[in-house]
Amino acid sequence: MAAKAYFIPASPLTNTTPLFNIIFLLSLLNSASFDAMGLFCDQVVGHGTVELEQYPLVVSTWPFVEAVRAAWRAVDAGSSAVDSVVEGCSACEELRCDGTVGPGGSPDENGETTIDALVMDGVTMEVGAVAAMRYVKDGIKAARLVMQHTEHTLLVGEKASEFAISMGLPGPTNLSSPESTKKWVKWKYSHCQPNFRKNVLPANSCGPYHPTNYLGHPEETCSTTGQILTSNSGLLRVGHHSHDTISMAVIDRLGHLAVGTSTNGATFKIPGRVGDGPIAGSSAYAVDEVGACCATGDGDIMMRFLPCYQVVESMRLGMEPKHAAKDAMARIARRFPNFVGAVVALNRKGEHAGACHGWTFKYSVRSPTMKDVEVFTVLPSERLFKK
Repeated sequence: MAAKAYFIPASPLTNTTPLFNIIFLLSLLNSASFDAMGLFCDQVVGHGTVELEQYPLVVSTWPFVEAVRAAWRAVDAGSSAVDSVVEGCSACEELRCDGTVGPGGSPDENGETTIDALVMDGVTMEVGAVAAMRYVKDGIKAARLVMQHTEHTLLVGEKASEFAISMGLPGPTNLSSPESTKKWVKWKYSHCQPNFRKNVLPANSCGPYHPTNYLGHPEETCSTTGQILTSNSGLLRVGHHSHDTISMAVIDRLGHLAVGTSTNGATFKIPGRVGDGPIAGSSAYAVDEVGACCATGDGDIMMRFLPCYQVVESMRLGMEPKHAAKDAMARIARRFPNFVGAVVALNRKGEHAGACHGWTFKYSVRSPTMKDVEVFTVLPSERLFKK
């Protein structure tokens, strides 16, 4: 099919092509040429569009329908984007969505559950986050306290817990549950296999661990080390119910944007591990005049690429949400073809798109044109349909 012709008028002052029009034309050509150039494999994109300029709007990773409803009730009643994101993520924490959000899930190697969370205001670019937070179940509220009452961006560990409790959140609380404890005990009986360690001794037990070239074990040989290294096939792999995040974006009635995340991290993670959940630009990102992004998946890989920052900046340069989401996933897949992850891109017009790699991904949307929350399914190919 022949390409459309675009007429670019000359500047009346200089009789030259204005720079703005050149940039505009390049953005059109760029957006239209992604699929035609075959730059992306069949692992990525699905997208949907709500009516333009229809606010408010709520978008969230996964079919966390009740969380989206909670955010919608708040924003539809006139709450700000930040407060609505907090309401939505708090609902997910209370409901313990999929066992991967809030207390009572994803025990670490010691059997303990910890919380990572983030909130970002797309108007002010302020961010509040907590990571590896112990004894406090309200992750997203703690993140908002960091944003509202400190000059910092991220607090971690027990000091994050002390801060949250000092600011009025309930605690200290045991974040484990009978279910998470049972899961941890079963894992211990399986000699702590699989796990997230590599190139360590002992390879098939619960430790204590040390590097394979540890000087205290001169009896090691090249052959035994090779056997140990190949044992890493037992490493944990990320999946929907072993490692997940609610990442939510809201456009409020004034057209302002905010994003938030909450997760209890990867199951059987090494104590102290922090994923991408509390990292601005990785799990979520928002810029009021451009749009927002939500992400989920293998945070240890994804945080190396800041996919949500990439998505928003791509949209700033003129990409449609579907192309920006696809591009962000493709950048990671080129270097880590076995990674698992997904993003949702949302621009200021309310256009939204999902892209995924390595799994089937679902995300939830509520807008004024919808009677209730709608769930979109994105396959690791260019297909999308509603549930």
